[in-house]
Amino acid sequence: MLTSVAQAVYVAAAILFILSLAGLSKQETARRGNVAGMVGMALALVATIALALQRSERSVAVTGSLILVVLLVGSTVGTWQARRVEMTQMPELIAVLHSFVGLAAVLVGYNSFLTEPADPAHLVEVFLGVLIGAVTFTGSIVAYLKLSTRIRSAPLMLPGRNVLNLAMLLASAGLLVWFLSTASVLPLLLMTVVALALGWHLVASIGGGDMPVVVSMLNSYSGWAAAAAGFMLSNDLLIVTGALVGSSGAILSYLMCTAMNRSFISVILGGYGAEGGTVVASDVDLGEYHEVKAPEVAELLADARTVVITPGYGMAVAKAQYPVAELVAKLRARGVDVRFGVHPVAGRLPGHMNVLLAEAKVPYDIVLEMDEINGDLAETDVVLVIGANDTVNPAALDDPSSPIAGMPVLEVWKAARVVVFKRSMATGYAGVQNPLFFRDNTSMLFGDAKDQVERIMLGL
Repeated sequence: MLTSVAQAVYVAAAILFILSLAGLSKQETARRGNVAGMVGMALALVATIALALQRSERSVAVTGSLILVVLLVGSTVGTWQARRVEMTQMPELIAVLHSFVGLAAVLVGYNSFLTEPADPAHLVEVFLGVLIGAVTFTGSIVAYLKLSTRIRSAPLMLPGRNVLNLAMLLASAGLLVWFLSTASVLPLLLMTVVALALGWHLVASIGGGDMPVVVSMLNSYSGWAAAAAGFMLSNDLLIVTGALVGSSGAILSYLMCTAMNRSFISVILGGYGAEGGTVVASDVDLGEYHEVKAPEVAELLADARTVVITPGYGMAVAKAQYPVAELVAKLRARGVDVRFGVHPVAGRLPGHMNVLLAEAKVPYDIVLEMDEINGDLAETDVVLVIGANDTVNPAALDDPSSPIAGMPVLEVWKAARVVVFKRSMATGYAGVQNPLFFRDNTSMLFGDAKDQVERIMLGL
């Protein structure tokens, strides 16, 4: 009876997870999507705990106590981290969470191998689960270290790196044959070492400019690792959930690669086929830049009819989204047409800027994607580039030798005036110099973005 009820709850949870993904597809319904996901996860946990208590070989009290301790530890750490992590640290937090999923798949795989009958189908499930989990684990750790700037974001360019990746995959295939023929733990251990090295090398070979895609890609990997764990545990809901996460992450990665003019296969295989890295600074003399002060920008905005704001990671670092929202409200009250142009990979996380703007209560209808806003930039009076760099770089279109050549960008230089908010003239995260800063219609506003926006509002 309990098993049947639990399976029915699993079906309800799966439906809620699907509704959650559907809700997250739009800003207006994102909150509902999150709620649906949380309710679904709560139902899944209750059903799983009930089944675990029923099937436990120990006493209910012992099993229940162990589960309670784990839940308390997990919820305490999770709540603590959620409260202390800034929005700017969200990309690396997500990378760490992906690593936990990968490690869980590895541990479940070994436990399943040691406790379940060694039939061929189960051995394949164990092998693939551990392989995907190990790659996800070390790959996510490297992504975390790069995103948090604990290691250089430059791609690791080992000689013959593509051959190394291929050799590790072939070695894993050979170890699978050995594992199936002997059902011993040695080939599984050797494969785990190879997979850990493969995950590390795959992500280490990807440059900082492609890290938003990497986060999405690792999300997909973690989903497939969860699905593999579901097969090992004979848990239908875990299989469905893992497949949802894996497929949605893969689709998002593909869309982001298209937006960045990157090869999907290239990124997945750790930069396969790339001639060089994405962290290269230009030594070409681009001329002099023009500096501007906040009162002058206030005058520009006061005389403007149309304004476009293109945010980037620098806005998140400065926590400037709140004064920016106030500036937008003030300009709109004066009759100025103000809109946002958001690049698909602005920030270091898919949708990073959209979340920040929604957090500051910016109306959804004035936040437009790159393709929606690019055609209007030539008729725009003033563009404010707040913390963006690589996503507004004309070298992507003008310089075939640029590391970001071919990447679609926000063509802000077509506007009558461009004001770039930056702390210094340093290059962006991809390490590529931006000729936009030296154009005649561009002015540089140096300093903390939040402070500068507040000073601009004083002059309006």
